[in-house]
Amino acid sequence: MAYGDRRLWRACCVVLVGGVMAAGCTSDGDRPDGKRSTGTTKATTKAPTGTPATTPAPRPTELDFTPDPQRAPKTEAAARRLALAVVAGPDAWAPGYVKRTPHLSDPDYWPVLSATCSWETGTRPADVLASVTAYSELPAAGGKGALRVAATVTVHRTESDADWEMASTLEEALRCPDQKLRDGERITELMSLGNPFGVGGNATADDALREGGSYINDAVKGKQFYSWYQSRIGQVTVAAVVKGAPGYSEMNDGTMTGTSQAQVRALVTMLDRAKDELEGQS
Repeated sequence: MAYGDRRLWRACCVVLVGGVMAAGCTSDGDRPDGKRSTGTTKATTKAPTGTPATTPAPRPTELDFTPDPQRAPKTEAAARRLALAVVAGPDAWAPGYVKRTPHLSDPDYWPVLSATCSWETGTRPADVLASVTAYSELPAAGGKGALRVAATVTVHRTESDADWEMASTLEEALRCPDQKLRDGERITELMSLGNPFGVGGNATADDALREGGSYINDAVKGKQFYSWYQSRIGQVTVAAVVKGAPGYSEMNDGTMTGTSQAQVRALVTMLDRAKDELEGQS
């Protein structure tokens, strides 16, 4: 998935279950996130003699967030104001990150994944009120390449529209595991993992997903990592993406500017800002 794109979903998703990737399809029309009862029976296993049975930690059952319908954007102008207030600039990533030029996407920018798995410029759909992408980077230094990152906020007309966008993102990696970003840049070996609220440690958003793979830039030797995190709060989706660079690894490195730490920090910052914009006043 390229910067800024979010679209609709089918009912096929990939989820991480006990560390094992499992692909599945469902016929749930409006909510393809596993909320419909499937009628499955739990398997029971007798604990060995003398071994106490363990009780799994309880899952959160309710998101600590109550949206105020009066604060929900209903016009393009209001939606763009919210998106600009929420989107993560370099300060939200980590010390040392700076703005790229241009820093913000054009208001009408909307990329589309074509039938040939290439990203092209399209027309913003009617169900999207506004979408803003902010481009930042950690400049090349100390033998490391320039680490390019971006954050995207998309404001939909309804929560259902945003929900379909999340599902579409999962489907993109299934349909196109290899994608052309632009001439000389592509991402390959993509996989998507989805976690609705209360599943897989997601206790901060209505839905969350991660897309990962390899990033190839003809101007840089070798494969780098590619990582996209996306979450939804009501009618708003937020995403943080990192295109790897020489000298960096995807895993935590124990520093403030470590790629995964910075990516999660940017994502959580946008979630908190979105909640502040949409939450009802107590």
